[in-house]
Amino acid sequence: MSKCIRCQVEILDETERCPLCDAVLEKTVEVENMYPDVRVKSRKMSLISKIYLFCAILAEAILVYLNIRLESQIWWCVITGLSLFYVYLVLRFAIIGKSGYKAKVIVLMMIAVSMVVIIDFVTGYNGWSVNYALPSGILLVDAVIIVLMLVNIKGWQSYLVWQIFMIICSMVPVLLYLLGIVTRPELTFIAMGCSFFLFLGTFIIGDRRARVELKRRFHVR
Repeated sequence: MSKCIRCQVEILDETERCPLCDAVLEKTVEVENMYPDVRVKSRKMSLISKIYLFCAILAEAILVYLNIRLESQIWWCVITGLSLFYVYLVLRFAIIGKSGYKAKVIVLMMIAVSMVVIIDFVTGYNGWSVNYALPSGILLVDAVIIVLMLVNIKGWQSYLVWQIFMIICSMVPVLLYLLGIVTRPELTFIAMGCSFFLFLGTFIIGDRRARVELKRRFHVR
């Protein structure tokens, strides 16, 4: 227990300053903290992420040097750099970040798919990333959305916006097909169809709750 000489009040919580005047408190009786210090864990994880970031930058610098020194025809150091960066994203965004779990899962999966496309270009570009990996990633995210909706069945309508986002994402490989970059469009159109019908089914079955959620999200009266 502490006491503020200025305000003449006793503070039960374990703190060093008065919450009213910010003056240094005078200790009277030793008491346990009434509230859990959630910032301690956050600070520890933040420190761990910073240490990892330094080690990752150092390791990547060495790998870049080795890649150049060995005169390799493939820039494999880009792959290692992307892997190290993804682990850092998991630490900062998924573990330390305050975003909801659905945003963490979906965003990290989309970043992973994007990295796979970059790896394809780094290794000489054989087209497997845009023909198969990109639409497969979209299908996987759609499947994750379905699972999350079933787990959080009471708040299923909150996933409608993510479904719209996935429809937009599924149009990217279609655009690449129209540009001649995607050469095997079968999986591309399957992914787009799944994203569209997932949203359509949710909207029809959800009926009024789905309409209310969309109006609320997009501020439509």
